[in-house]
Amino acid sequence: MFKTFFLIFESAATWGKIAQAQRSFVYILTTHLLPLILLGSVVEGLGVARWGKWQPTFDRIRNFSLAETVTFEVIYSLLLMGVVLVCALLLLKVSQTFFGRNNYREAFTTIAYSFSPLLLLRLLDAAPMMSPWVSWMVGILLTVWILYQGIPRVMQPDPTHAFGLYLSTIIVTVLVSGLVRVMTGLYLLGNVDFQHSWLTHYLAR
Repeated sequence: MFKTFFLIFESAATWGKIAQAQRSFVYILTTHLLPLILLGSVVEGLGVARWGKWQPTFDRIRNFSLAETVTFEVIYSLLLMGVVLVCALLLLKVSQTFFGRNNYREAFTTIAYSFSPLLLLRLLDAAPMMSPWVSWMVGILLTVWILYQGIPRVMQPDPTHAFGLYLSTIIVTVLVSGLVRVMTGLYLLGNVDFQHSWLTHYLAR
């Protein structure tokens, strides 16, 4: 978690240390990514279960049951994990259109650390009046900033291709993470009711 603050305020120096360390996929997954996702899920889940969530469409605070909260947080955590893995794969594929010397570990390292503020700002969603869109927008802006420093140091693209790779990565991360935020945000705000949806009843049968 502390590395997230270093990535925000001392991005260049922190990325230099990350690139030099060359940590493995398993190391980054177990010591950085999973703890951040778990921390966000626990704090957000406790807030939603205890204080509920403000739903402006209905002008109310909805209280979620423990079962609803656990189910939501498990699904959300899996989606976030999928976002990181998919974005890393897409970053690798995009980089291979410019040059072919990168591997998945480097792409995963870049995405996993760049998503740190987006994952950490889930803590704000524990507040009942906090809009899901606010935490995502602030988080994705910080992610875009961290990517700007991280891609050249970890992926090491050619100078002529660096900005194109950066722009492509921004589009990928915004679209994929935004899609997940739309699905989860609409549920929290009461615009989507999975409990009474056709898909839920179909799967139950």
